[in-house]
Amino acid sequence: MSSMQLDDIIDQMAMAIGADCGLGGTLKFDFGEAGSVLIDGVSKPNTVSNGAGKSASCMIDVSLEDFEQMVEGKLDGTNAFMMGKLKVAGDMTLAMKIGPILEKARR
Repeated sequence: MSSMQLDDIIDQMAMAIGADCGLGGTLKFDFGEAGSVLIDGVSKPNTVSNGAGKSASCMIDVSLEDFEQMVEGKLDGTNAFMMGKLKVAGDMTLAMKIGPILEKARR
């Protein structure tokens, strides 16, 4: 799954979260120049969209490469955070809920 495109990530995450992922908030993955993805766990049904220009209650800064490794199960989110590969701003409890969603996103 090398060099994922933003649309692929949005589609994959949308399938993983379904109508209600239990997130209960908004979470944005910011991949820097590659763009961003917003998971809206408040709207019913939940939605995943391009995060450009949108705010969220939790922001996760991570490179696209590290995100791919997380989705593939090769990089644990907690380890990525401890190594400084992943930065969280805002509601940390939302960031803690992303693990099971990433597991569902695995192909």
